Amino acid sequence: MVPPRIIRRLIFAPLVIALTLAVIVTLPIWLLVGFLASLRLPPPQRRGMRLIAFAVIWLALESAALIACLGLWIASGFGGRIHVEANQERHYALIRWFLSRIYGAAVRIFRLSVDIDEPEFTPEEASRRLTRPVIVLSRHAGPGDSFLLVYHLLARYGRRPRIVMKAALQLDPSLDVVINRLPNAFVPRKIAESGIITEIQRLSAGMNPVDALVIFPEGGNFTPHRRHRAIGRLREKGLREEAARAESLDHLLPPRPNGAIAAIESCPTADVIFVAHTGLDDLITVGDVWRKLPARTHIRAKWWRYPSDQVPRTRESQITWLFDQWTQIDNWITENRTAQPAPK
Repeated sequence: MVPPRIIRRLIFAPLVIALTLAVIVTLPIWLLVGFLASLRLPPPQRRGMRLIAFAVIWLALESAALIACLGLWIASGFGGRIHVEANQERHYALIRWFLSRIYGAAVRIFRLSVDIDEPEFTPEEASRRLTRPVIVLSRHAGPGDSFLLVYHLLARYGRRPRIVMKAALQLDPSLDVVINRLPNAFVPRKIAESGIITEIQRLSAGMNPVDALVIFPEGGNFTPHRRHRAIGRLREKGLREEAARAESLDHLLPPRPNGAIAAIESCPTADVIFVAHTGLDDLITVGDVWRKLPARTHIRAKWWRYPSDQVPRTRESQITWLFDQWTQIDNWITENRTAQPAPK
C-alpha cells in the first residue's frame, strides 16, 4: 500500500534530496564499491561504475525536479492555480527537461542509440500531427521503454502524454508530484478492471489535439510464465480463437482489449498509433540490468498510424484488429531483434 500523500510529500521528497547530497559527498566510496563489485564479473561485464554514475545523475535530476516543483507550487499561489493551462505547460516542460537529461546521460554512459522507423512525412501525415489526439498502443518490454516512449512523445513529436500507471510508482517522489498535477492516473495494484477502465475513459474523453493517451495492452513485461498464464486465462473464458492467436506470439503477451476499446470509444476522433520496439527485451529486473546490460545499447522502434476513420467501431472487429496488430508487432520483432554487441 502506498503511504498517504501528506507522508510522501513531507518525508519521501526531502529524503530524496538528503540522499542525493549524501551520495554526492560519499561518491568516492560508492565508486570504489562499484569497482570492487564489478570484479566479480568477467571483464566484459564490469558495468558497476557506469550504473553508479547513472544513478547519481538520476538522483541529482530527481532533486532538481522536486525543487522546481516546489517553486511552481509557490508561483501558482501555493497550488491554487496549479491546474490552469499555463502551469500545466510548465509541468510538461519540466518533464521534457528531466527526460532529456536522463536520455542524454544514457546516451553518454550506456552508449544508447535509438532508430525509429516512422511513416513518411507526406502532406497527409503532416496534416495529422498535432491536429488531432492520438491513442498510443505500445508493447511493454524492459524498465526503460515507457520512459523512452514518453520522452519521444514530448521531445520529438510535441505531444502531451497521458498514462495510467501503477500506484506504486508514486514512491518515486518527483514522478509522484509532477504526474499527479497533470491528467494521468495512478491505480492500485488490486483494483478491479472496471476501475482502470473508468480512468482510461476519463483521460481519453478529455483529450485535445496535442494530447496522447499511452496504453500498454499487455499489462506487463513479457515472460514465458506470464505468457502461459495469459493463454490459460483466455481458454478458461472460452476464448479459443484468441488463445490460439496468443500461442502464435513469440515475443508478446496477448493484448487485453478492454482498455484500448474504452479509449477508442471515449475519444472517437483520435487516431490510433501502434508502437513496436526491441532492444531492452531481456532487461526486466534490476538483476538483469546488472548481469546483462551491454556496453552499447541499440534500440529499434517502429510506429504506424490508423486515422480515426479507419479504426473499427464494433467490439468484435476491434478485438480482431488489435490481435492483428499484435501479430504484426511480433513479426516485426522477429525480423529486427538481434543480439546486442558484446559487452566491453
